[in-house]
Amino acid sequence: MARIMAIDYGTKRVGIAVTDPNQLIANGLTTIHSKDFTAFLKEYLNTEEIACIVVGEPKRMNNEASHVEIQIASFVKTLQKNFPLIPVERMDERFTSKLAVRTMIDGGMKKKDRQNKETVDRISATIILQSYMEMKENQSKTLK
Repeated sequence: MARIMAIDYGTKRVGIAVTDPNQLIANGLTTIHSKDFTAFLKEYLNTEEIACIVVGEPKRMNNEASHVEIQIASFVKTLQKNFPLIPVERMDERFTSKLAVRTMIDGGMKKKDRQNKETVDRISATIILQSYMEMKENQSKTLK
């Protein structure tokens, strides 16, 4: 079975998480510079199969799109153009950064280590992926 990849997109950095091949466990993979993502994914696809890419969708509390949605929409179009065989889905990412920091605190990470934005982005991508997997599981239970 192919993996699912999740992306916490930012104009500077992209946090990346993937599932195991059985799509049971979400794991943080890496954080890279935004401009390097296409090259990274081409390289990654040389050894791994991706069933779907989930891109975080930042929304405000009133459900309106965040100010960075324009850049993310452009990023999604580039993904779809360069990798037309891989479906791209969106997942609400409200509070993922706060949850990521809370996860680091609960895990006992020192304050200095929690300030590493790359770690926050990678954990945020993992939270997006876990949320997506839970949503899909709930949908399949509803259909039964």
